[in-house]
Amino acid sequence: MKVQRYAAVAGAGLIAAATLSACGSNNNSPSSSGTTAAGSSSATAAAISCGSGTLTLAGSTAQSNAISKWTKDYQAACSGATINYNPNGSGAGLTAFEQNQVDFAGSDYPMAATDVPKADARCGTGNNAVNIPLVPGAIAVMYNVSGVTSSLNLSAQTLAKIFNGKITTWNDPAIAGENSGVTLPSTKITTFHRSDKSGTSFNFSNYLNKTDAADFPTAANKQWPGTGGQGENGSSGVAQAVKTTDGGIGYAEISYASSNNLQTAKVGNAQGQYVAATTANASAFIAKANVQTSANGIQLAFDYTYSDPSAYPAVLVTYEIACGSGNTSAQLPLIKGFLDYGVSNTAQTELPTAGYVQLPTSIQTQVKTLIDSIK
Repeated sequence: MKVQRYAAVAGAGLIAAATLSACGSNNNSPSSSGTTAAGSSSATAAAISCGSGTLTLAGSTAQSNAISKWTKDYQAACSGATINYNPNGSGAGLTAFEQNQVDFAGSDYPMAATDVPKADARCGTGNNAVNIPLVPGAIAVMYNVSGVTSSLNLSAQTLAKIFNGKITTWNDPAIAGENSGVTLPSTKITTFHRSDKSGTSFNFSNYLNKTDAADFPTAANKQWPGTGGQGENGSSGVAQAVKTTDGGIGYAEISYASSNNLQTAKVGNAQGQYVAATTANASAFIAKANVQTSANGIQLAFDYTYSDPSAYPAVLVTYEIACGSGNTSAQLPLIKGFLDYGVSNTAQTELPTAGYVQLPTSIQTQVKTLIDSIK
């Protein structure tokens, strides 16, 4: 492996290779822009570790803008490296990893207990696969209600009732009570959710279930577990459906709301505060995650009772699922080099400009240590 130092990578635009949407296929990609900077082989050093060859990746479309940005920077610094990422969804990416079709996969939820044996087996006898949290983000609740131009306040309890069909009109007393002074129409509420298996669905349903199990009793699931509503493929499908439906409401990564000029709700947290979906507010919530470590890497468990008034609780984290051991000697420098760049200060500080959330420093350090241990 060679280590190359460079001052700046030319080109400042973020080129999105595919749609920014968690788990599932999308056809349209909201573009973001970011600043290109020097790479880093550690969380603090201004160097990038260059591997050579071709890296084949697949999975989460939620992180596709980040991967596209990092790929551009890494390939510019490392002339011998080629990185190909297929954002075909978390489930498809994990399957491709288990079948040894990709070097590692992106998933908006960590490996389930049923996934671990297959992922470990892919890495070879006596070896193990690991979860590497790398790209956090906020899930926005976006809506389209004619005549309503302000950002509505929606508590977890109200959202749970909306997405389970218990609140059916926009002037329902529960919504009106949370939005004093806002004139709400009697328009019918039409909810939209992901029809495909989705990490966004998993994380949003987890927020509703953990915050209000009485009104949203079904546990988190990749396949949307709520009742009623209309399913749409990918976050782009959900956003487009909300945009074209008066009275529509849905959930997606925040970039989809902004790229479609959709209003987003201030979401209720455990403190009883209504919090806007911003990277800073999502970061305040992610920073208090319980970091769980095991032979299969790092998993972040969120405390939905966390009482910071600025914490935005509807979040997701994309994990890279890779072999912690058992990588070939030919691919190991490139796998570690690219992942190491992704966790570097340079790459992480670029995430907010693309609508993501930077890993908190303490978690970033632990992820760096995990990546360095890959063999």
